[in-house]
Amino acid sequence: MTPRLEVMDALGIWAQIVYPNVVGFGGQRLAQRRDPESANLSVRIWNDAMAEIQCESGQRLFPMGLLPWWDIEATVAEVQRIKGLGLKGVNTNADPQNEGLPDLGEAHWDPLWAELADLGLPLNFHIGASVAQSTYFGTTPWPSHSNDEKLALGSAMMYLGNARVIGNLVYAGVLERFPTLEVVSVESGVGWIPFVLEALDYQMQETSPGTMDRLSLKPSEYFRRQMYACFWFEERSIVSTIESVGIDNCMFETDFPHPTCLYPDPLERVSVTLAGVDAAFRAKVLSKNAARVYSLPL
Repeated sequence: MTPRLEVMDALGIWAQIVYPNVVGFGGQRLAQRRDPESANLSVRIWNDAMAEIQCESGQRLFPMGLLPWWDIEATVAEVQRIKGLGLKGVNTNADPQNEGLPDLGEAHWDPLWAELADLGLPLNFHIGASVAQSTYFGTTPWPSHSNDEKLALGSAMMYLGNARVIGNLVYAGVLERFPTLEVVSVESGVGWIPFVLEALDYQMQETSPGTMDRLSLKPSEYFRRQMYACFWFEERSIVSTIESVGIDNCMFETDFPHPTCLYPDPLERVSVTLAGVDAAFRAKVLSKNAARVYSLPL
């Protein structure tokens, strides 16, 4: 704890959102525990520990809670407990259908979306947040690549995995049914988002006319209303990209301590990236948007 806070002080960073790793970015590895009671207990222990970290950090580290997604009743109850613990959001598995459950577009999950919306807890989808998306050394790289090449290629392609999560959530009508539910695409960058949103808008009308009349908005409009994304390494045309995605919908991350993080000079690098924008633009993407989405006491 203390060493991390010391690093944050040295880098000029006051607070960080922290996402789970050891049990999978979406908690998907917990499905390997065939004893539901043990798995549920593991989730509760994890969330208790995350609340302790948040408290002991002096409200500077904000870990996201995990959910027992294999049990919808336990999941709703844990969301309520997460709120009571003071945690600021949740992570979950992007592809529960891999484990024989309904996919996230089905009504099975509506009690979860309703609870998150009512309690003001954002729903986070980290890249690689399911067994199907964890492709560092899976189907994304060709077999002839070295392990380092596979890691680099797999890392780059994993960003685009969140495009399918965004598209599926919108087309399934989740954001239509729950207009105050907030969704964050984590560690995925923003450069691909304008193209994907334009493609979703176009294909909805071009290939599915009339079949999605239940949607009152275009996919790009749902994104602007309820979705957020994070950037860190992107430099070329990033300002115009943020403006296209939405200044209110983008948040800066350092990705510390992953191998792709901006350490040791994240603020110096982003100051160059955002050179020329006004103070209001910088304040939103560097702090205010995150403070609003995660209800941070800044």
